[in-house]
Amino acid sequence: MDLFVGKLSLTNKHQDTINAEEVLRNKVVGLFFAHYGCPSCRDFTISLADFYNDVQEQNEPFEIVFISHDKSVQDMRHYMVELHADWLAVPWANPIIEELKDQFRITVTPKLIIVNENGGTITNTG
Repeated sequence: MDLFVGKLSLTNKHQDTINAEEVLRNKVVGLFFAHYGCPSCRDFTISLADFYNDVQEQNEPFEIVFISHDKSVQDMRHYMVELHADWLAVPWANPIIEELKDQFRITVTPKLIIVNENGGTITNTG
């Protein structure tokens, strides 16, 4: 996916390091902006996790990348372990988070932006 080409590795709730370019290649991606301290984020996360698990069972080329607005890496990890499906995340406080917030004009959370394999927006009302 062009948004992350050569820019970073991702992580997951098991704290593995994952090559973003490799794992997102030829996939539609949901960029999920949220944080644990937001009740509506937590509620939406439960529904999104159910949806994600259903899509994964169907072997669809789709992935979620969590973009944390948490106040600490501990809050982010807690949120991921407690409520997330087995999706990916931009490492906490990585500078690309601010770039993505600006690019997609994120002003409130939760927000789910669906992008194609080239990083073009499919919908910003995911």
